Amino acid sequence: MRSPLPDYLTEVLDGCADTSGAVADYIPGLAGVDPDRFAISLLTADGTSYSVGDDETEFTIQSVSKPFVYGLALQERGFEKVLDVIDVEPSGEAFNEVSLERNTGRPLNPMINAGALAAHALVLNGRRSEQAVESIRSLLSSLAGRELVVDEEVAASELENSYRNVAIANLLRGYEVFEDDPDEIVEGYIRQCSVTVTTKDLAMMAATLATGGIQPVTGEQIFSRDVVRQVLSVMATCGMYDAAGDWLSTVGIPAKSGVSGGIIGILPGQLGIAAYSPRLDEHGTSVQGVAAFGRLSRDMNLHLMDAPMLAHSVLRRRRVVGEGDAALTILELQGDLNFTNSEGIIRAVVDEPVETKRLALDLSLVRAILSVGRRMLLEMIGRLHLDGTEVIVIDPDERLPDPDAGYGFRPRVYGSLEDVEESQPDAGAQTEPERGHSARK
Repeated sequence: MRSPLPDYLTEVLDGCADTSGAVADYIPGLAGVDPDRFAISLLTADGTSYSVGDDETEFTIQSVSKPFVYGLALQERGFEKVLDVIDVEPSGEAFNEVSLERNTGRPLNPMINAGALAAHALVLNGRRSEQAVESIRSLLSSLAGRELVVDEEVAASELENSYRNVAIANLLRGYEVFEDDPDEIVEGYIRQCSVTVTTKDLAMMAATLATGGIQPVTGEQIFSRDVVRQVLSVMATCGMYDAAGDWLSTVGIPAKSGVSGGIIGILPGQLGIAAYSPRLDEHGTSVQGVAAFGRLSRDMNLHLMDAPMLAHSVLRRRRVVGEGDAALTILELQGDLNFTNSEGIIRAVVDEPVETKRLALDLSLVRAILSVGRRMLLEMIGRLHLDGTEVIVIDPDERLPDPDAGYGFRPRVYGSLEDVEESQPDAGAQTEPERGHSARK
C-alpha cells in the first residue's frame, strides 16, 4: 500500500486552480516567470516529505526570508538588542509602507520591509556586506538541508528598482535605527531575498521551526526554542501584512508570504507547509497559495486554535496473534487522531507492510478522531482491502461510526478482541457486515 497523501495533495492542487491575479512585474527579474506553476509540499516534524506539482521549480525566496533572518538576529544579538530596534506590533499596512514608531523611528515589526531592513542591519553588525549575505545564505542552506545560491540576475534587476527600499533605509538611518550605509543595507537585503529555493526547501525550512529549531533531517539545532517561539509569534500576527487578521482567523497557521509566489506555514510540533504559485492578489500574496492553505487548514484541522493534545505515540503497540491463515496483526492506537498522528499510522503500515491476511485496528484507547483522521484511516482501510488484506475494526466506543472505506467496502466492526476471536477467522470482510453479537454496523 502507498500513502494516500500525495493523491490528496494533488486533489487540493487541482481544486485550487485559479488564473486570477498577476505576477510581480514591478521586479523585472520576476516579470517573466511562468504564471501557471503551482506546487505544494509538506514535511512532518520527523522529516517525512509529501510534495506535488512543480516542486522542483526554483524561485527567489523574497520576503519568506524575513522570519529566518529575524531569528538569526535574535540568535546572534539577543532579544533585548533586537527588541530595542524592531517592535512586534502588527502594522495593518502593506509590506512596503513606511510603518515606523512615532518619535523613535523603530519599525513596527520585522515582517514589513522597514523591519526586515533593520533586521539585516542587525546581522550586518559592522561587518562587510558580503559577510552578512554569506551568513544568511549559509543559514538558509542549513535550514533547507542543501546548498542554496543567490540569483544574481534577479538581485541586479531588483536593485535597479529599489527606490522605495532605499528611501525607507535612509529614513531608518536618519532615525539612527542603524549606523551602516543605507545603500549597503538595501543591497544586502535584496541579495538575501534573491536566494533561490523550491517548495521542498521551504517546507524543510518551515518544519525546522515546527520542531523547535531542530532541522528534521540533519538533526542540527539551528535556532533555540525561545527564538522559534518569538519568530512564530510574530509570524502569526504580522506575517501576512494587511491580511494578517483575516489569515489568522480563517487559516490559523503562522505564515509568511513573498512576492515571488511562495508561502510557508508552520504548525508547531506537527509540520511545515509550503506552496508556490506566482500570480499575486492585492496583498502581494499568491492567489492559489492562499486557496491551498485554506483548503489544507479546513480539511486537516490545522487551525492553530483547533490543535488537540497529542499522544506521545499514537501507535501504542503492534502485535500478531494466531498462526497461519488465522493470524491477525493488531495495531493498538491511542490518543487523538489528527493529521500528524494518522499520517504516522499510515507510514507505519507503508514502511512495515502487514504480512498476515488480516489486520485489526484497535481503537479502544482512542479519545477522538478528527475529520481528517477519519478520512485518512478509511482511505488506508480501503487501500489495504484492495491489496487483499482483510481489515477489521475494534471500536467499543464507536469512535469511527459508519466506516465506509469506499471501493465498495466496509470493514467488520467489533466491540472487543474477544468478539473477534469468537468469530470465524475465514469469514472475510463483506460489503455489509453481518448482524449479531460479534459484529455491528
